[in-house]
Amino acid sequence: MTTEKHRTTISDDVATGLVSAARTSLGDTLRSVVYFTPSAFDVLYLRQELYGSMETARAAKGKLVELERVGFAEVPVRTAITRREDGTGIGPYEFTVRFHEDGFVVRVLEGDVGTIMTTDSMDLNAFEDAATAVRRLLADASFGGE
Repeated sequence: MTTEKHRTTISDDVATGLVSAARTSLGDTLRSVVYFTPSAFDVLYLRQELYGSMETARAAKGKLVELERVGFAEVPVRTAITRREDGTGIGPYEFTVRFHEDGFVVRVLEGDVGTIMTTDSMDLNAFEDAATAVRRLLADASFGGE
């Protein structure tokens, strides 16, 4: 967990819970956990050897957050394909996994908050466990106040 003051309104308890859920599900392959809203983000966890400074990490993660914020704009489209009247809907959105040569980016959205987790290459089944746990924490935080 980082020691910087949160730029979003996330509470320390929710931040700790998100990191714990990600670490429990993804283990030592976890590289980072980022919490974000449409206008701000916090780096909640960084594996120590990845960046020389928090400024370097924030700059790198800021680019990733900008890319993943598109998920908030996708909500109407995801909702439309979720509930089709002809019965061909694919069900509710759960999470997004982006495959890269040396690892993965996992995005979980709940309302107007989200979490990005980055990992080394690993078994894909752990992503569902992590996304489910993180979504529960995000939902509890949005309904119970951050």
